[in-house]
Amino acid sequence: MPILRLTHVLLLLSVVVARAAVASPAEQYAAALVDWAAVLEQHVDDKGRVGFSALAADPAPLRRYVEAVAGYGPASAPGDFTDPDAVLAYHINTYNALAMYGVIDRGIPEGFLNFFQRTSFFRLRAVVIDGEETSLHAYENEVIRPLGEPRIHFAVNCMVKDCPRLPQRPFVAATLDKDLERATREFFTHPRKLEIDHASETIRVSAILDFYTEDFAASGRARDLPAYINRYIDSPLPAGYKIKFFDYDWRINAQP
Repeated sequence: MPILRLTHVLLLLSVVVARAAVASPAEQYAAALVDWAAVLEQHVDDKGRVGFSALAADPAPLRRYVEAVAGYGPASAPGDFTDPDAVLAYHINTYNALAMYGVIDRGIPEGFLNFFQRTSFFRLRAVVIDGEETSLHAYENEVIRPLGEPRIHFAVNCMVKDCPRLPQRPFVAATLDKDLERATREFFTHPRKLEIDHASETIRVSAILDFYTEDFAASGRARDLPAYINRYIDSPLPAGYKIKFFDYDWRINAQP
């Protein structure tokens, strides 16, 4: 009988210890954010290109982050996201991680080179975020864009060549405004993102500003985009020039 009681006590203790060892969703997310930081540091170069082959060989850290955001976030734990910058940082990191994981999950395709490939990846491929099943397209347009921060378009990354440069560390609330400002200014220094042709009086800009014109100009008209761009460049764009858009390069932004 004493042996049975001892066994029972030990069993109860093991249950208590096991429960204590189970981290809360917030703790799991904090630990997974460390994994995400390691993924960015180890697999993203200074040009923002991703080493997808090496990542595919060791996907566990990225998978842990994807699993963490599947069940935790601002909707399910609003008390943990009282700072709007924390909300926005969560969403940027989550989108980028899910896009990155999607690429290796699809076997590292050459890119999303036609309508059907883009539809399959961005609209039809299911992802789970904060307890809800959605798609990357719906997540960006129904959750992230309504937050009203146009600079997210220079931070959210779908892992193709004409996306903004992917940084080598996560976005965090404490430095989010500074990081978004830097990312936006950097974006417009790239010749594939902004080009002025004085001979033809034409300004060519990234197709990102075509996809989301209304986020940058309340009128929704391309001719009003220079007013936004001028906030992030050293010299104002020439007035009266035509606005045209670069063709978007949908090839995967992989390291050579």
